[in-house]
Amino acid sequence: MMRGMGNMQGMMKQVQKMQKEMVAAQEALEKKEFEGRAANDLVVATFTGNRQLINLDINEEIIDPEDPDMLQDMILVAVNDGLSQIATETEKTMGKYTQGMGIPGL
Repeated sequence: MMRGMGNMQGMMKQVQKMQKEMVAAQEALEKKEFEGRAANDLVVATFTGNRQLINLDINEEIIDPEDPDMLQDMILVAVNDGLSQIATETEKTMGKYTQGMGIPGL
């Protein structure tokens, strides 16, 4: 009976260690910056790892008052590229902790 308790304590220690590692990995990911780019860097959207847009650079060469749709499209491409990078990095970083757990969004 005591042997089973020892296994349970060891398992709890492993779970606590994994939780600490997950928190540290999540914090590091949130501090990281990602840059989504469109059309040879004519539009660059910078995000934090927690998906906050912190900067949007638009090269004045592409600002055409007669064609706002082109600028809108480039902004969408840059933003979606940045968000895609965050999703990929999140899966790569956090996937090892959440694999098989069925936790949505991680």
